Amino acid sequence: MPETQIYAIAQQKGGVGKTTTAINLGVALAERGHRVLLVDLDPQGALTAGLGRNPLALTRTVYDVLREERLQFSEVIVATPAGVDLAPANIDLAAAEIELSSEPGRERILGEKLAPLSGVYRYILIDCPPSLGLLTLNALTAATDVLIPVQTQYFALRGLDLLFSTIEKVKARINPGLVIRGVLPTMVDSRTIHSREVLDELRNTYGQQVCKTVIPQTIKFADAQVAAQAIQSFAPTSPAAEAYRQLAMELEAA
Repeated sequence: MPETQIYAIAQQKGGVGKTTTAINLGVALAERGHRVLLVDLDPQGALTAGLGRNPLALTRTVYDVLREERLQFSEVIVATPAGVDLAPANIDLAAAEIELSSEPGRERILGEKLAPLSGVYRYILIDCPPSLGLLTLNALTAATDVLIPVQTQYFALRGLDLLFSTIEKVKARINPGLVIRGVLPTMVDSRTIHSREVLDELRNTYGQQVCKTVIPQTIKFADAQVAAQAIQSFAPTSPAAEAYRQLAMELEAA
């Protein structure tokens, strides 16, 4: 089996489409015949809820895997109707930032726990919290690649330099093989001058690091989330579903 690729879907700003991307990219990759695991690393549990699991009803989560030395991911992973596997999370994970802070090698814990899954899954997608704290640092340390969703609004561009700086520090000190696989424009409304200008600025600033695929703005994403479905099943022929299929092919070819 090809080597497992671990994507950290990271951005310290909230509301840019990280969870939407994790779900729909994961399902698009599964549609193409790959075995995919989605890891919810956000205490809000939006990824977990978006795949039809009630975060408040969970007995074992990613938090327990990070905190209990003998507990493995295989013991908390659940299958989903979307065709991807899920390592779920809930608000308990918020305590991990504090509880892990005194652990030796604290930034490597997630990577060590994911190591036994190498070769089991072709892709592991980690939905990071909207911060650059210890959980995101664990994701960047465990990852082979980083995907950075960016909403095409000017205020969403602020802070990207800090994220890039953090990634470079992780590469220099912990994970030299980490690759920025793409800056992904999300919520693109090509009808507006503003959205087109921000997209142009992204491409001028980050060049080839910007994905060729752009994710359109559509209410169907919110409707799909309410239905706890991926866009591919909720609106399979929509431009949004096709965009994530195109992104899956783009990443396959990278």
